[in-house]
Amino acid sequence: MAQLVIFRHGQSQWNLENKFTGWVDVELTEKGIEEAKNAGNKIKGYHFDYAYASDLKRAQNTLNIALQTANHSVISPIYNKALNERMYGDLQGLDKTETVKKFGEEQVKIWRRSYDIAPPNGESLKDTAARVIPYYEKEIAPKLKANKNVVIAAHGNSLRALIMYLENMTPEQILQFEIGTAQPRLYELDNNLNVLKAQNL
Repeated sequence: MAQLVIFRHGQSQWNLENKFTGWVDVELTEKGIEEAKNAGNKIKGYHFDYAYASDLKRAQNTLNIALQTANHSVISPIYNKALNERMYGDLQGLDKTETVKKFGEEQVKIWRRSYDIAPPNGESLKDTAARVIPYYEKEIAPKLKANKNVVIAAHGNSLRALIMYLENMTPEQILQFEIGTAQPRLYELDNNLNVLKAQNL
């Protein structure tokens, strides 16, 4: 049996400023650093053989702060853009309230909460899943099958794609699923990577 723990990064500067962030590489806020430490306290006592994060520093820093806080033995994290947040295209950097004024509340809701409709020059959740899941299957799943424990720090939408896959959710279910900042979610998996248990720590 293997354990997989996933968590979203702590609050970023653009989370605080209510902007669409996507692939823009912004820093954690002081609150985000504290959230990462809180995640570390929740994973104390767990052992990980591999650690993964996206190619964006808010996820990387959250991972490293959490592992340090947990007094985890040093492991070299693997960073890959396949785990990056959903690319928001033309919306990146825009204030969310201003975006609603510009495009209308209904249109922005469709971009944010539909499974397969992307914002202009950006990705839908379906597009995000199309890079997250193959990476998981090729890179991470074999390690879990070898009974190695894995921790992943990533983003709201890249983790939604993974949770949908692991927990066999429909697009409607996953779009209603809330992922708190730096809230670790533990999966216990059998040898065929079926989920035996899923719970927030």
